[in-house]
Amino acid sequence: MAQPAADSPSDDRQVLRRVRLHDSTLARPTAVHDSEGFGLYDLAIAGGRIAAITPSAPDCPGGSGDLGGRIVLPCFIDCHTHLDKGHIWARRPNPDGSFAGALESVAADREALWTAADVEARMEFALRCAYAHGTRAIRTHLDSAPPQDAVSWPVFEKMRARWAGRIELQAVCLIGIDKVREEDAFAALVARVRAAGGVLGAVTFMEPDIVELLDRVFAAAIDNDLELDFHVDETLEPGAVSLRLIAEAAARHSFERAIMAGHCCSLSSQADDDALHTLDRVAATPISVVSLPMCNLYLQDRRADATTPRRRGVTLVHEMKARGVNVCVASDNTRDPFYAYGDLDMLEVYRMATRILHLDHPVGDWPRAVLANPAAAMGLGRGRGRLAVGEDADFILFKGRGWTELLSRPESGRIVYRGGRPIEAALPDYAELDHLMEQAT
Repeated sequence: MAQPAADSPSDDRQVLRRVRLHDSTLARPTAVHDSEGFGLYDLAIAGGRIAAITPSAPDCPGGSGDLGGRIVLPCFIDCHTHLDKGHIWARRPNPDGSFAGALESVAADREALWTAADVEARMEFALRCAYAHGTRAIRTHLDSAPPQDAVSWPVFEKMRARWAGRIELQAVCLIGIDKVREEDAFAALVARVRAAGGVLGAVTFMEPDIVELLDRVFAAAIDNDLELDFHVDETLEPGAVSLRLIAEAAARHSFERAIMAGHCCSLSSQADDDALHTLDRVAATPISVVSLPMCNLYLQDRRADATTPRRRGVTLVHEMKARGVNVCVASDNTRDPFYAYGDLDMLEVYRMATRILHLDHPVGDWPRAVLANPAAAMGLGRGRGRLAVGEDADFILFKGRGWTELLSRPESGRIVYRGGRPIEAALPDYAELDHLMEQAT
């Protein structure tokens, strides 16, 4: 197959001929699309933007610039990560793969080693991986209980400035909902988040006063004009119903800004009537839900008695979508005690989500879960997560020509375009991370 060439300095116009574009990524599909949702198009680029998207002529395959039906997708949007935890596995593994083991290992590592230099080195490595894989925007949660908040938030602001123009970065404060009781500390954290242009967040669990605590969080968000992002019901206990309580709080406070709810695993253990009642309430609010299928598959129903897990912890994404809820999938943790694997590769995330959550037969518009849906949930600029004339030419050219080709291989030969030009970004070697972490400590 023909390989695209980089633009020349004298003429930056180029045309990628006969590429497959999916109807879920286009505002107005104009070609004939097949049963998988793909149509053949010529994609013209000029001045760093998409100049034209036109149906390919049906009778001239093999001409100049013919890419033989290779798939083009917009650059990915990863709306739930933990850049501050990433890549600590080698020095602090999870002893048994459990949720409790993850909490203990991360706490020990954070208290001993999370200096500004250490957090920066690991964030930089992770962002280089994401950029090489084709990610355009990332939202990260930051452990924000004192004194870590005073370390990690300034590092995040530094990284956001450094990566501007390559990866749009957002940050969410991460504390347990019980910490909201500490009024002075919570007020100081809200002020820090507001000053940094961040998002207010918390991990919700079934505290006796959870309704009052949620009211305090919503009131702080309203008073400070902040969006909200919660870790929600990351458990298989059916009595964990904080998603419903968040939806009720959103209605009670007439909250209009964006809300993200991550995980929501307990829905899979609840009776249908209870779970669907919750989803009806969620659908009446501005709540988006992000499923983290790889991390939840790793942690949920892990057993210490050499028996096979039976409950896999995935949330009810199909039922949510049917109710009009904005559903996303994202990376979550990367090579840390909460998830021993991963590389911030959103193609891997979508591949795994397709298999775990059955986002196929038909595929429909599920690709939006890693593209336009998280872009909307994060309030990103116009054009993110889609292909449209006049928008930035930020996209990925794959070798696969259909879903089974695209999702069967790692696609290590993908070509990432930013501003209409193929980027020169190789994945950093783990040995380089070793060196960076040694310098940091």
